[in-house]
Amino acid sequence: MTKTATQKADASPLDELSALLDSDMRAVNAMILARMDSPVKLIPQLASYLIAAGGKRVRPLLTLASTAMYEGEMTRAHRLAASVEFIHTATLLHDDVVDESRERRGQDAANLIFGNQASVLVGDFLFSRAFQLMTEDGSLDILRILSDTSAIIAQGEVMQLTTANNLKTTMNDYIEVIKAKTAALFAAACEVGPVIAGANTAAARAMAAYGMNIGIAFQIADDALDYMAAREDLGKTIGDDFREGKMTAPVLFALQNANDEERAFWTRTMSNREINDDDFDHARTLIEQGNIIQQCFDLAYTYRDKAIEALKQAPACEIRDLLESLTDYTINRKS
Repeated sequence: MTKTATQKADASPLDELSALLDSDMRAVNAMILARMDSPVKLIPQLASYLIAAGGKRVRPLLTLASTAMYEGEMTRAHRLAASVEFIHTATLLHDDVVDESRERRGQDAANLIFGNQASVLVGDFLFSRAFQLMTEDGSLDILRILSDTSAIIAQGEVMQLTTANNLKTTMNDYIEVIKAKTAALFAAACEVGPVIAGANTAAARAMAAYGMNIGIAFQIADDALDYMAAREDLGKTIGDDFREGKMTAPVLFALQNANDEERAFWTRTMSNREINDDDFDHARTLIEQGNIIQQCFDLAYTYRDKAIEALKQAPACEIRDLLESLTDYTINRKS
């Protein structure tokens, strides 16, 4: 396929993978609903508000796919896929509080409806549920993978705070942030499958590498979307990253070749936080004129290629083919 920012997949490999693993995904969803229940009614009310809002369940689907590909025990995969989704949902609740987000998945963010305190505490509850599911599985290796990942995600959140509004942030700094914040959970979700199946260490490492690289590609594309998507496509308010001073790939590429006037604009808006009503539109214009979105997608494709290379070590099968196709889908999706 030609590597352009505008290419669109003819069909969704995510939908095909979901259909192939439909009964397993139904079991995971049933477990999620059962385990987020609590006699404290606010907990299932808030948790279900976010979970019912949709989301593609990409991470638990990766756990199911990697387990099935290595012919592992799917009942264990159901439990651990639910654990992965709980970790993801908990981080979303915490993220929205930290970022003071107003929208998530096309609706008001949970913190806007239920308040910051409830969002943080229910996020903590979901983390606890995730660890309960890990311990029920009984594998110390899997407990290590997912608990280490939870710590890495938290570190990534702190790393992002230290780079926000900092024009000295490098592209390497940015990649390290998204490795921790986003890609680490993709990696763990994929690594769990071979471990469930009792595959060798090389297989687990290869799937972790696939997940890590597809996660990086996913986040780079997501950050580009914030400067190019329509609000109804993105499912959240566009320009949030700009208004929050996040040093993402579009801004970093724009700064690399900025003239004095452009650098002054980025300093005022991103570093000094002096943002006027039309500044986001001007930022989008600068990024469009500089062909910045294409540079972001080119960078995402380098990680896509690494993911495909890692996947070559997996058994040849329909699932592997779909996982390879998924690498393009994660970059070229609209939302």
